[in-house]
Order: sequence, then structure tokens, then C-alpha cells
Amino acid sequence: MQMQGPIGVFDSGYGGLTVLKEIIKKLPEYDYLYLGDNARAPYGNRSFETVYQYTLQCVKWFFEQNCSLVILACNTASAKALRTIQQNDLPVIAPGNRVLGVIRPTAEIIGTFSETKSVGILATNGTVASQSYPMETAKFFPDLKVYQEACPMWVPLIENEEYHSHGADFFVKKNLHNIFEKGKDIDVILLACTHYPLLKEKIEEYLPVGVKLISQGEIVATSLADYLTRHPEIESRCSKNGQRIFYTTDSTEDFDNHATTFYEEPISSKHVDLESIKIK
Repeated sequence: MQMQGPIGVFDSGYGGLTVLKEIIKKLPEYDYLYLGDNARAPYGNRSFETVYQYTLQCVKWFFEQNCSLVILACNTASAKALRTIQQNDLPVIAPGNRVLGVIRPTAEIIGTFSETKSVGILATNGTVASQSYPMETAKFFPDLKVYQEACPMWVPLIENEEYHSHGADFFVKKNLHNIFEKGKDIDVILLACTHYPLLKEKIEEYLPVGVKLISQGEIVATSLADYLTRHPEIESRCSKNGQRIFYTTDSTEDFDNHATTFYEEPISSKHVDLESIKIK
């Protein structure tokens, strides 16, 4: 019998902590291992190949830590790397393990929130360029119109703790204006980057009346609970001691200071160097 291990939760930086927080609310009994690849963040503007290589390296590290299940709590990694890892790498390196993303669970449900059958996706350049949301959503809601707007300034504003500033107002207003120009009947806005919930209050100030604002944390947590119920062969390999361990590829001091904003509890992280993990 294979040894039990924690559920791995990955992000390029801090944003995945907003997802982890919701997962823990729903499934507190499990052990969780979080990795933020802060030394190489943000992923949003990087090429498909680079995001794939970085993400695969991190997934291999999780497997070395005895994680049978890894959640890519990062839209860019889910958009640019997940499918290749699932189809090409997993069968070779760890056929019994699973890697899940945040796009599919969101796409499966997003159409149920809209009455006008028009949704707006706010995301990084990488996620928008991948066309993952329009393609995945079309499988479940073929009549749903999906409009996208890249918001490249939002992650830097959040990571530099400027999300309460007037500069944030400028970019939030600009990007919201752009997306409603693309789709005048949008009645649901999805925050398709795990950093963006920190701008929620600011976004709500400028949203037209009657437009719903959706974050992914609860959606992903509900989807994960359902997945574990349907896959006892994976669930039985996830340890349950209520432990949470945090790693970063960059400064632990910086990570701990910033992470508390996303996780809403003090964090004490450890440093990891991924250089020893071969990608090919």
C-alpha cells in the first residue's frame, strides 16, 4: 500500500492561498502542502513553454514530498501547463497521481450564474491568450457568450500592496470599462486569477448594479470535495492530521509578510530550491 501524504496546492506566488483558505474551510481534516514559486513569479506574461517547464518542475517536487494529488491553484499554470502535464508527463512519471486545475471546475458552473447568458472573464495575459475559458466553458454552456479582458497591472498592484491605492482605482475602472464595452449585457464577472479577490471591494465600487462578482475559491473547494468523494483510490492516499506546511522559492520573510494578506492568518514558511529537479 502506498504511503499517505498531503494534498499539494501550487501557485506562482501568493494568490493560490485564497483558494487554499476556502479548501481548508470545506475540508479541514486533510494535510496541505503549499508551494509558491515566488522567485519566478509572475507567470502571467511568460511563454507557454516557460510556464509548462516551471509548473512541471514544481509538480515533480510535490510528488517527491509524497503528494498523490496536486491542485494548480493558478489560472495561468492551469491554462498553459495542465493539459500537457496530464496527457504527456503523468503517465510516465507518476501514473497513479493526479494533477487538477482551477479552470475546468469554474467552467462547469459559471453559466449557472448568468441570466443574460453573457459572462466577463478578468484574467492575466497568459490566461486570456490561452483561450482556455471560452473553450472549456463552451463544452458545458454552448450558448454562453464569454468575453475576456487581460488585466496585467492587477497582480503587481496586489503583490506590492497597492490594491487600496488610487492607482488601483485607475486600472480597475479602465479594465471594467473595457470588458463592458466588449459585452454590454454581461451580468456575471469572474475573477479568473487567484490574486484578484483582494481587489474585490474596489471592483464592486465600479461594477454596474445587478452584475454578480464571482471568485474561484469556493468553486474549487466544492469541486475538490466532490472529486475526493468520487475517487476513493486518491482520497485514501491523502493524510488527515490537519497540518498545513508552506514553502516558497524566494525569501521566506517576504513570503510570510505578504502571505498573511491572502491567507488571513500568520504563516511561517520554509525555503525550497528547485534547481536539483530535472524537467526532462
